[in-house]
Amino acid sequence: MPMLHDSQCRSDIVKRVRSLRADSPRQWGKMSVDQMLWHVSCALENALGQRDIPRAKIPIPRPVLKFVVMHLPWGKGGPTAPELVATSSHDFEAERERCLGLIDAVAAKSMEAPWAEHPAFGRMSGKDASRLHAKHLNHHLTQFGV
Repeated sequence: MPMLHDSQCRSDIVKRVRSLRADSPRQWGKMSVDQMLWHVSCALENALGQRDIPRAKIPIPRPVLKFVVMHLPWGKGGPTAPELVATSSHDFEAERERCLGLIDAVAAKSMEAPWAEHPAFGRMSGKDASRLHAKHLNHHLTQFGV
């Protein structure tokens, strides 16, 4: 499974983020490209303990949801924590640079270090956080055709 701590995976994701344009069209969903970058950056900040997102109420046991999200393909238009829904426009270049910096910060953090709780999954190991955010970034980069 790809993870941000893998240099090849991270290099590919960074290249894809850099290839986005302010007018990159979405293939599905409602977010604009600047809103998507804001969204994934907020999720990365949460993993680093820089953004507090309240614990989510979920309809199935957390370990079951975590297994499904970590191991099965993601569909289009899945649920998102309200705190991660962009409701306004953002500066594209600033959000792209913030995202790239946060990717580097996640990759620089030791996988053995304590990681922030995920709002839906609870405690996350560094390995799981690295995998989840690589998958999350891939999902949204695909959403914008890169």
